[in-house]
Amino acid sequence: MAELVYRPVIGFARTMFAALDLKIDCKGTENIPRTGGAVLVSNHISYLDFIFDGLVALPQKRLVRFMAKESVFKHRVSGPLMRGMKHIPVDRDQGEKAYAHALDALRSGEIIGVFPEATISPSFTLKSFKSGAARMAQEAGVPLIPMALWGTQRLWTKGRPRNFKRQHIPVTVRVGEGMEAPADQYAGAITRRLRDRVQELLEAAQRAYPVRPKGPDDTWWMPAHLGGTAPTAAQVREAEKG
Repeated sequence: MAELVYRPVIGFARTMFAALDLKIDCKGTENIPRTGGAVLVSNHISYLDFIFDGLVALPQKRLVRFMAKESVFKHRVSGPLMRGMKHIPVDRDQGEKAYAHALDALRSGEIIGVFPEATISPSFTLKSFKSGAARMAQEAGVPLIPMALWGTQRLWTKGRPRNFKRQHIPVTVRVGEGMEAPADQYAGAITRRLRDRVQELLEAAQRAYPVRPKGPDDTWWMPAHLGGTAPTAAQVREAEKG
């Protein structure tokens, strides 16, 4: 079936990234399967993460269908694009329909993209993972593909203005080997292993990141445990309670 929307959007994204002269360091794309279904699982630190997650599949000539909150599909600009790219809307009060849709897509050989933290992490550290990705992989009989992004928060993240004027921002991406999700194992245990693997990839991406904050006013994008001024996970949880 022709991809009348997805491929032009990819072309636009590549043009935009070229104009910004983004320095994208991506390793592990060979771990994306060339055929068959898979669940691509990523950390979530930016509104642009799905674009970079989708780009990692292109060398293997694959397109990723992302599960995203329903409000994105209702937006006058993003809605038509999301529907045209065959992404999957998620109503958080009635998630069964989206889950069934994703299962059908996996069984038909699609790659489904999932952010198991559900929302952007303001601390830029991993939040707890929901078990949906593992359960989908189990039911569909497909692998989980862990990956991690770093640097995308400097472009556009929660609580910060978009930063599309500053050029040369590096983005580091690491894709890990596929993980099996046996049907006879507890989904929670698989989810813990998956989160551990994404954490390893995130730390690898952070170590490989070529720049550090340039001064006191540029520490917001670094997590507190690495010397930055981003709120800690505990501070974020406390703020969310209020």
